Amino acid sequence: MLVVGLTGNIASGKSAVAARLAAAGVPVVDADRLARDAVAPGTPGLAAIRARWGTRVLRADGSLDRDALRRIVFADPAERRSLDAIVHPEVARRRDAAVAALAAGGAPLVVCDIPLLFEAGLEGTVDRIVLVDAPRAVRHARLVRDRGLTPAEADAMIEAQWPAEQKRARAQHVIENAGTRAALDAAVDALLVTLRAAAATSA
Repeated sequence: MLVVGLTGNIASGKSAVAARLAAAGVPVVDADRLARDAVAPGTPGLAAIRARWGTRVLRADGSLDRDALRRIVFADPAERRSLDAIVHPEVARRRDAAVAALAAGGAPLVVCDIPLLFEAGLEGTVDRIVLVDAPRAVRHARLVRDRGLTPAEADAMIEAQWPAEQKRARAQHVIENAGTRAALDAAVDALLVTLRAAAATSA
């Protein structure tokens, strides 16, 4: 089975690429969903977060207040590292289990959607890396327009990740997403042909 790591800096359009691949029948293991599961009510992950930051990062119903936690961790690299140390190991465990199940089921190709693939040092866990990229100014505008962030919040989230130039040098495939959705879809479809061919030869 060919294991592909899909990554991209925030607001690059990675989620749209993942959705296109999933619609084409490719199994996609979503790290964001695994991360949400890892800090759901009743999990050790949420208990560890409460122990570290207290009730200020919880909603009235006891679930995680993601916005409150985001404001803390994106303002201080040390705080972000503390969160990563709680969440990343559990996400990795859940991802490994999902990939193993797909392999056991005979899937020839699986895509692991991992936003912080490089930052978390996960390059060695996948066979190929696909990077979705767009110019910083475009990504910044998307964060402000689509997610309602202030320009300063958008800057902080962008700065929290590796520069795209570093990632481009380490990826085997790069999808440019500064144009239309139709252009993005066409690029994904072309890449999928290449990945399926590679999966067939790796079987």
